Amino acid sequence: MARLVCAWVAVMLAVLGPNAPADAQSYPSKNITIVVSLGAGTGMDVLARLYADKLQTALGKPVVVENKPGAATMLAAAQVATSPPDGHTLVVLTSSAMAINQSLYKQMNYSPESDFVPISLYVKSPFILVANPNMPFKTVPEFIKHATQADPPLKYASVGAGALQHLSMEFAKQRFKFDAVHVPYRQTGQSVTDLAAGHVDVGFVEAGASIPLIKEGRLRALAVSASQRLPLLPDVPPFSEAARAPDFEAVSWHILLAPAKTPKEIIDRLHAEMKKIMAEPDMKEKVSNIGLIPFDTPTVDGMNDYMKSERVKWGSLVEKLGLKGSQ
Repeated sequence: MARLVCAWVAVMLAVLGPNAPADAQSYPSKNITIVVSLGAGTGMDVLARLYADKLQTALGKPVVVENKPGAATMLAAAQVATSPPDGHTLVVLTSSAMAINQSLYKQMNYSPESDFVPISLYVKSPFILVANPNMPFKTVPEFIKHATQADPPLKYASVGAGALQHLSMEFAKQRFKFDAVHVPYRQTGQSVTDLAAGHVDVGFVEAGASIPLIKEGRLRALAVSASQRLPLLPDVPPFSEAARAPDFEAVSWHILLAPAKTPKEIIDRLHAEMKKIMAEPDMKEKVSNIGLIPFDTPTVDGMNDYMKSERVKWGSLVEKLGLKGSQ
């Protein structure tokens, strides 16, 4: 009988081999790779490299950053969704990959709900509502009043149907009952150039792309799309505050995830290390300096609840706009 038991154990170990669940006590046992879903030099990439260095010190193993941009961040998501669930391959994704794409795209080769477990939701990436300086409004209430009366309607820029900048303005249009014509661009740079030149009137634009022109007086900042102020623009109010609409927030966010079925002990350790790292004053300062907002990560359950609420918000809007499965 003892021989049979030993033989069964040997067979099971042979079958499982390298796919056997990681031993949390020995984690990490090799290099950790963080797959970044945007290109090198982006705010996401810069931050990932900063906390990768600190994780490396905390965990005692090299932490390598690998850029995998493309397909609206879905290339990185698909790669890590099928990686071994041992805590050695992680991914940084945004609201596009985890809350919007499943409504927008006909086919996806990963599931936002079931293929990942969250580790840290550590920053929000807001947009700035900007206007050409020649427009006759300087505040959000003035903008809303003007937009509701404009004939012809105002023209607003975005980087394409279904992009969060587009959805942010459509969210505002539905919330405040005004009309505006969407003018899609292929690239943020061209949309910002046309905003400054007056070819389009307004738009929600990434902080990094708009702040230099705001400082030069070539764009007028009306509001920040996050529910709190942006450290680089302390005098610009949140849209929710300026419009007296506490429920209004339209932001992207960066979230670090692991493949589903990664042992809870490993997730808990990574969550604790990231919470500690992102709370450090120097990290908060660096987050603020690249136009992002530091965010004290919720618990794993809290992150799942937040992502679920974002899927409901943006998914329902995509459907109302007739964009469900349009890409």
